[in-house]
Amino acid sequence: MSAVTAIPARALVWDQTFPATPTCGSWAAHVGALHRMQASGYNAVSITVASDPDDTLTAIRRIAMWRRFVRDNPDRFLLLLRAEDAEAAKREGKLALGFHFQGTTPFDRDVGLVEVFYKLGVRHALMAYNQKNHVGDGCHERTDAGLSRFGLEIVREMQRVGMLVDCTHTGTRTSLDVFEAAAAPVIFSHSNAAALKDHQRNIGDELARACAATGGVVGVNGIGIFLGDNDDSTDALFRHVDHWVQLLGPRHVGIGLDSVSEPEVLAASVRQQASKYPAGQNYETAELRVCRPEQIPGLADRMAKAGYAEADVADVLGGNWLRLAREVWKDIA
Repeated sequence: MSAVTAIPARALVWDQTFPATPTCGSWAAHVGALHRMQASGYNAVSITVASDPDDTLTAIRRIAMWRRFVRDNPDRFLLLLRAEDAEAAKREGKLALGFHFQGTTPFDRDVGLVEVFYKLGVRHALMAYNQKNHVGDGCHERTDAGLSRFGLEIVREMQRVGMLVDCTHTGTRTSLDVFEAAAAPVIFSHSNAAALKDHQRNIGDELARACAATGGVVGVNGIGIFLGDNDDSTDALFRHVDHWVQLLGPRHVGIGLDSVSEPEVLAASVRQQASKYPAGQNYETAELRVCRPEQIPGLADRMAKAGYAEADVADVLGGNWLRLAREVWKDIA
């Protein structure tokens, strides 16, 4: 094995977005995807356990399901509650599993639930998922309203307990309000460059710079319609990584592959939710293409061949998410 292709084995590989909900595939498919991640050199991954409009009980049940899964498979998995857990997973040849929400409806308009879910293992949450909620507007809303008063309370409480605030899927004005209010780094866990692919789900350079100014990280998404014309190639993934690195620097870029276990299941769900996934944004494509975990070693290879220093490749593959975990996550009783 060459020094280039060995980089993923030496780096800590951390993917900030694995959408393991029923709308993205079966339980068996999700578990199979985790095994493929391990085989591809992953050390840590954050699992979507709930999204808007999921309620509190749905979120709790899914967290309980995944915690039981980890408990029943201690030889292969561990919970990702501290930065040290990701490092332990790498040392022990395991995969650390963390949790996040794609939206804020599981908090049920109760700021007090933020700390409860943090204690259950939720380490980041999106402000909104495509549509308006009580926190602010999603990226596909007709309006572009800002952060609500309740949203400001949620941001402050998330940052108090150590939960990362995530502006992926969120509207522009709401995101800018979050950055202005932020007292800790904010992230885009899985957002691509609108400069390379004009899509409402992608973000402009202004938003990316504002995120980086908080000390945050932008994770590159692997869904083909956000990378290009339904392009799931490693070259397409690299183009978005490289755009963000050139704009923000290598310490503000990560991976949030959003690798759907069963794209055909997601495609069917999308076609039934026109208000959440509006026409004209290529959601209606017959075959939704998605980058796979197996492409991460090739991405590292592509970066090295483009002249990236090994340390910068390691930062993008997972080092930056590890750094933010050290900086933001807290041990709370």
